[in-house]
Amino acid sequence: MGVRMSGRMRASRAWHGALFAIVLAALVTQVVLVVQGGTDVNAAEGAGDADLQERLIRLFSYFTIQSNMLVLAASGLLAANPKRDGRAWRVLRLDALLGIVITGIVFALILAPLVHPVGVAWWVNAAFHYISPVAFLLGWLVFGPRGQADGRTAWLAFLWPVAWIAYTFWRGRETGWFPYPFLDAAELGWTRAVLNTAGVLLAALLLAALAQLVDRLLKPASAPARR
Repeated sequence: MGVRMSGRMRASRAWHGALFAIVLAALVTQVVLVVQGGTDVNAAEGAGDADLQERLIRLFSYFTIQSNMLVLAASGLLAANPKRDGRAWRVLRLDALLGIVITGIVFALILAPLVHPVGVAWWVNAAFHYISPVAFLLGWLVFGPRGQADGRTAWLAFLWPVAWIAYTFWRGRETGWFPYPFLDAAELGWTRAVLNTAGVLLAALLLAALAQLVDRLLKPASAPARR
């Protein structure tokens, strides 16, 4: 058992270390692309006449980028210690899981036809929207650690997406820029934009409930007490 667990920990470290490297490389490359020419794989349209400061603010305002930053942090911490635990850690990891899964689903269903990256931007897009969601979800399913997606953690994890929604609509009202077409209140109207957001938030709540269920089902049974 000890040898098997040791091998499992090594595999978890290798998996999450590789994911950390991929996401870090994609994030650094994306920042360089934005600094050099405004190319942003998250944008359905070009950056237009926005200056560098505005382009960078927009970049880090994307849910996709924030989700991948959470994956970066969680993967790095798991590569260092696959058995990590603690309330703050649980919230971080569940935020990373829910955020990146929502990112992958929304991109595949809604946004993929709107972006057409080429060259190195194609690789960055693949890392953010395909590799990161699939790899982090698989890592969570295969390696655990289990028993960390409890109810209190789930509620605390929703502080970040709710804050992101509030920030997005506030900044959109102030600047007229929204990160995604389905949130564009200037184009769709506030009622439609809020309803679209509520739909995504409801999907996230369902995913959180599913994550708790799967976490309980995959949790190893306690060893029977010796008589």
